[in-house]
Amino acid sequence: MMLSLGACSGKDDAGGRGRGAPEVGYVTVTMQAVPVTTQLGGRTVAFETSEVRPQVNGLIRRRLFTEGSLVRAGQPLYQIDPSLYQAAVDQASANLASARASAQAAEEKAKRFEPLAKMQAVAQQDYTDALAQARVARAAVAQNAAALDTARINLRFTTLSAPISGRIGRSLATPGALVSASQAEPLALIQQTDPLYVDMQQSSAELTRLRQALASGGTQPGSTTVRLKLEDGSDYGFTGTVQFSDITVSEATGTVTLRARFPNPQGLLLPGMFVTALFDQAINPAAILVPQTALQRDFDGSAFVYLVGKDNKAARRKVTAERTVGANWVVTDGLKPGEKVITQGLGNLKQGAAIKPVPANSPQRVGAPAGKGAAGAEKGK
Repeated sequence: MMLSLGACSGKDDAGGRGRGAPEVGYVTVTMQAVPVTTQLGGRTVAFETSEVRPQVNGLIRRRLFTEGSLVRAGQPLYQIDPSLYQAAVDQASANLASARASAQAAEEKAKRFEPLAKMQAVAQQDYTDALAQARVARAAVAQNAAALDTARINLRFTTLSAPISGRIGRSLATPGALVSASQAEPLALIQQTDPLYVDMQQSSAELTRLRQALASGGTQPGSTTVRLKLEDGSDYGFTGTVQFSDITVSEATGTVTLRARFPNPQGLLLPGMFVTALFDQAINPAAILVPQTALQRDFDGSAFVYLVGKDNKAARRKVTAERTVGANWVVTDGLKPGEKVITQGLGNLKQGAAIKPVPANSPQRVGAPAGKGAAGAEKGK
């Protein structure tokens, strides 16, 4: 019986060694255009911002708006006591009427002296003085008219109106407060939030590298369409457009500001929010995508893949892969179109090992194949 068991064990070992090369799945890589997606942090900025400031001195009588509401350009916001300014208008108006009366009398006198001077009935100097007095009177009329305009402007400034349309914040002054044209703090702040800007910060080194790649022709310009992720990780429902890139590098951070414009009809975005912007800044026209399961890392961090080599043997190849797109690595160096990259069956694969390549995700045979070993064991029994 022991001899029979030994014979069976020997046949099983022979069958194990004779199972042949392991089956591996592969994909055939192709060259394709892959966008270079850039992800940058940014802050939302109001499209327009205006501070409501007094231009005359006085006491605030009334506040004419609701805090946090939408206001229109020209809408009255505050009423300053106009008493002194109305009196100034009345006084300037009276001064102008007096100046006009004096000017009329001076002009009439000059007209009467003109024929008398020609007949030498009056001295020429008297006529000259009359003309000068008429001109002075006309200048006084102009001066008083300008003073009246100034007084009316100051009276108009007693009603503070919204300079732009937008949402107004809290009021920093209440009725009864004394305000001044030279005060440091504004009375309120108006911000237009639809549309809205997003200011993004990109490293100057990355921007320089991108511009060099575009200049060399290895990379093509991408799209200016920008997508947003909010602070909670959710996607913002509207896309924006890159407006411009700043021409100055920040000395403190070494970054360049990029500005994008987004619609904000629902008011979801508020000025000062932190967001993440994603956009295809460039397109790599000669990239190769490799599934992430196929790429491995060496001890030094370098990337490599296994290929289906000559005579169906595994060939190890170093590649350059610096970023991912979806479930794939973007390989920029080390592979050629048409090569077969092994993606399945990588467990114990070694350089030069014999393999049986099949297209990835092909149906595979499950279970031990029926062989002579099993029949021999039955026969031994």
